[in-house]
This record gives sequence, structure tokens and C-alpha cells, in this order.
Amino acid sequence: MRIRRFAAAAATVAAGALVLSGCAAPQSEIVEGSSLSVAWNQPFYSYNGLTSFGNATANNNITYATLGGFNYYDDTPALVKDESFGTYEKISDDPLVVKYTIADGVKWSDGTAVDAVDLLLQWAALSRALDTPDFDSSEYTDPDTGEFTDDFPTDVVYFDSGADPSTGMGLVSATPEVSDDKKSITLTYDKPFVDWELVMSAPLPAHVVGKNALGIDDNQKAKDAVLAAIEDDDETALASISSFWNSGFNFTEMPENTDLVLSSGPYMITDFVADQYVTLTANPEYTGANQPKVEEITVRFITDPLAAVQALQNGEVQLISPQATADVAEALAALDVTVIGGYEGTYEHIDLQFDQSKSGNFNNPLIREAFMKVIPRQEIVDKLIKPLQEDAVTRDSQVFLPGAEGYDESVAENGSAAYAEVDIEGAKALLAEAGVTNPEVCMLFSSTNPRRANEFLLIQQSAAQAGFNVTDCSSPDWGGLLGTPGAYDASLFGWQSTSLGVTNGPPPTYTTGGINNLNFYSNPEMDELTAALSTEFDPAEQIEIQKKIDKLLWDDFYGVTIFQFPAVTAYDQNAITNISPSTLAPTIFWNIWDWEPVSADAE
Repeated sequence: MRIRRFAAAAATVAAGALVLSGCAAPQSEIVEGSSLSVAWNQPFYSYNGLTSFGNATANNNITYATLGGFNYYDDTPALVKDESFGTYEKISDDPLVVKYTIADGVKWSDGTAVDAVDLLLQWAALSRALDTPDFDSSEYTDPDTGEFTDDFPTDVVYFDSGADPSTGMGLVSATPEVSDDKKSITLTYDKPFVDWELVMSAPLPAHVVGKNALGIDDNQKAKDAVLAAIEDDDETALASISSFWNSGFNFTEMPENTDLVLSSGPYMITDFVADQYVTLTANPEYTGANQPKVEEITVRFITDPLAAVQALQNGEVQLISPQATADVAEALAALDVTVIGGYEGTYEHIDLQFDQSKSGNFNNPLIREAFMKVIPRQEIVDKLIKPLQEDAVTRDSQVFLPGAEGYDESVAENGSAAYAEVDIEGAKALLAEAGVTNPEVCMLFSSTNPRRANEFLLIQQSAAQAGFNVTDCSSPDWGGLLGTPGAYDASLFGWQSTSLGVTNGPPPTYTTGGINNLNFYSNPEMDELTAALSTEFDPAEQIEIQKKIDKLLWDDFYGVTIFQFPAVTAYDQNAITNISPSTLAPTIFWNIWDWEPVSADAE
């Protein structure tokens, strides 16, 4: 076994630290006939990773390779501008005005030009400025699947992006200006926004949304109709457009309508077998800078970490990044493969449902506090993580990465120390004060993840000593169930950092109604703090606001953090090169276009 280690980022890098990519005309470097396979631990299920349902790593790994955007993070990590897709510039500071321009020759894989209408639809979805006011979608969510039900109203405009008017694209309330040549779009912010460079994520094809939502066959006419609907605030058309944007890109096998997998990036989906694999093939319409080297990449869904190791040993896959366990480490040690270790930018945590849970117990803060007291955080780290990383410790902040500036100061003040050790008697006293006995806590987690199953058992055994009845709500489809009313009481999963922006975590996660607010948490003080963070440009003041956010979460008995993920990536160095995982999502996939077969018949 060949071992290489990397360390997780120890401090937050300013969002303004940029690396400019070259913009010379790229030359295709594809090795003809080449193919490689990579394993991932969860099946793909949605081409729209910007909805509350589709927002999952398993989806975003794939769309990262297929949807072009203005920038991305490398493995430093530093922000890289992709000017072969388009450029952006800040026109004004007060008000904040930003102009985006699509580069010449950028096309969808059906030959339709990528243009400002695609960006305008992205604005409508991510700002929700055109949504029907005060509409609540929660009663129309299926508790078994996490998707919207068939009785979802057809006359409301509702983009399921979780945007709010205090941060990000939500601060752009006025309809952006589209240039006459439809190459550019100009956004005017209501207030300054510190992470303005990160708000315009890779767009979906507006003409596909228009064709399916409005019943138009012609690509250009469909795109024109979307433009008109947004600029005219046509509520009837927008209701259909938003409905399709929310759910139309959800599928668990190759759709008959291949428009749903159009690509603007280096790769395109050419095959998808339910629960087995997605095949990515080099996109012939792609003319950008990130030219792929491997002609075909198959992402195989292998949920069992040891099965992934076996697949690597057998040559079925050449690259894996399974959840690290002692068994995985031992199995890899016996193989002639390169292993990259260290820590990921992902942390394990438990969220408690403040409202609309399965039992309703956690609406009571006394019961939330009692449950937090019985979670054996240190035991989980000692038994499950230290065998992989001897220096592993509990993560004691909801906001700061261990080692980052502000982490130690925040931990000293945030109240996490009260949950450093299990306190059975303290939990019993709180349950008695709440007037409940044997309260049920149904916990959602991945049913195919051995480490989480072990965590669940440790939690269940500890909580039982205080009188809690912790039951198993695990599911192979746990990601789509997150945030679903009535489905569970507590969730055990990992949050993975996607950027170094100061607003990457708190605003979407802790703001009332945020895209990552999956537990119905709502506190006006928190909303004020996250709004202040979004408009604060002073790094020292940002840390002070984050410290207040961190403390408020522990004070509100939000849930507990447990540990930073140990990382393990393994690959067959005789088959594939240029593997360099990033601490940020999409980790191993960030440079998928640089993966290179050692030989054309690598598979």
C-alpha cells in the first residue's frame, strides 16, 4: 500500500483569494477508447442539486462534471475562475452591481447556446423573488419519499431553493437586466453581500424547463417563453416553470427524455441504471478549458465500504473514497494501491427536529437538552474514529472548523462543554421536569452505512439509561427524506463544506426557511445574526458574529456535533493518475477532467 496524506484546511481563506485560469483555446486531450470506474456510496437521484430534495453530494458529484459554471474550488483550496464558461465583474459597490457574461461558443450538449436566459432562470429560482407570498410547501411533502405530492397546488409560484431575502441571491429582489444580445445579465443587490462571487451556481437549461413546463417544442421559442414569463412576472407560466424546476429533474434511472440530462460541462450522462451506476461520456459540444482526458467514466454505486475495497481489489473500479472505518483501513493495507488519508471538510452531527417531527417530542426544549446529554460523543470518537486517526477529538463547534481562527475561542464560550460527557442523571431530571417518561426518538440515518449503524447503537444504548426509546428510522433514501415533515425526530449525517465563503454554512442552515434548514429551526435573533454575517466584510467582525451564532445554537439545544471526518481515498496507481482530493465538495471529483488513464484499456 502506498500512503499519501493531506491535512484539512486549518483556517478560512478569504473569498476574494482567486486564482485565474488560463483562457487560451483548449485542445482535446481525450485518450480514445479510454474508460475508468469510480465508486461512490450513494446512488444518484436528481439532476437538480439546488432543491431541498436534490441537495446531496451523490447528485452534486455528477452535476459538477456535467454543468459548467463561472468558478470552482481546486485542492488548495482556492477559487478558480473559469473564463472559458464566462466572466463576471463588479460594476459598483454601492449599490452592489454584478455583471455576468457567457463566453462565445458555450453550448448545451444539444447544440443550443447557453445564454443569459439560463442565468435569469437561475436568478428566479435562487432568489425566489417571484414566489407567491407566504406559501408553505411543507404540507405537500410525502413523508415516505421527501418529494412533493401530486396535490401540490398548480397555481402557486414556488421555487424550492430555500432562498431568503436576507442573504445571497435573495438580496437581488429586482429582476436582473438581460442584454440585447442575451449574452449578459446584470444583478443589482439590495444590500452589499460579502460572498457575491459565489452566488451564481451552474445553471440548468432554461429551454428544457420551458419545453416541459409550457408545452413548447421549439428550443428557442421555449427559451423566449421563459424569458417573457420572468420579465412579465406571468404567475400562470411561472407556476408551471417553478413546478418543473422543483421536480422535473428527479429520476432514478436514465430518463426517456434525454433533454433532462443536457450538459454544458466536460462530461454528459449517457447511461444510468437504477441503483447500479451512472456513465459519464466526454461531451462533444464542450469547448471549455477543462478538457477531459478519459473518454468514459462510470460512477458505480457501492454503499458498503468494504465492498468498495473489494471492487478496487478486483479491478471493477480504479478509484474509491469510502467512509473510513478500521476494517477499511486494514483491508486497504493489504493491497498494492495508493491511499490518501487525513481529514475531510465534513463533520458528523445530530440535528433535532424543532417542529413537524414524527413524535413531536423535540418541540419541548427540555427534552432536546436531555437528549443532547445522553449522546456519547467521546465514546463514538474513541471507538470508531481513533482507530483511524489517533489524534481524533470531538468537534465542539457548529460553525468553526477545528484549527480555524475563532474555533478555540468559540468552544470556550459556546456551551458545548456541557455535553462533553454523558450525563444520565441530568437527562433524567430534565425529562421529569418535562413530565414525560420513555419519550420516543426515531433517528434517521443511512441504512447502508456501517459506521452510522454503530453510532446509532451507541446512542440507543446510552439514551435508554435515561429513559429514551431511540428507534431506527434509517433508510437507503435518507438524503431525500431530510427535512420531510413527520418522517423522523432526529437525524445523524454529515455536513460537507462546499466553499470557503463565510456565508457557506450559517445562513442557509440556520436561517428560518433556509435551503439547509432541515429541522424547522427558527429564532429571530439567529435570523438577524445570519443577515448581519452576509453583509459584514471585516474578517474580525465576521468571527465575532459566527461566535454568537455558535453559542445561540448550543443555547437553543439545536443538536450536537461529533467529529470531523477522517478521509480515505484509494486508487490503482497502475490504472489512473492525477488524483488529488480536495477538502471541499466535490472532493475527489473536483478535477475529474484531469483524471488520466495509465493505459487506454485501464478498465
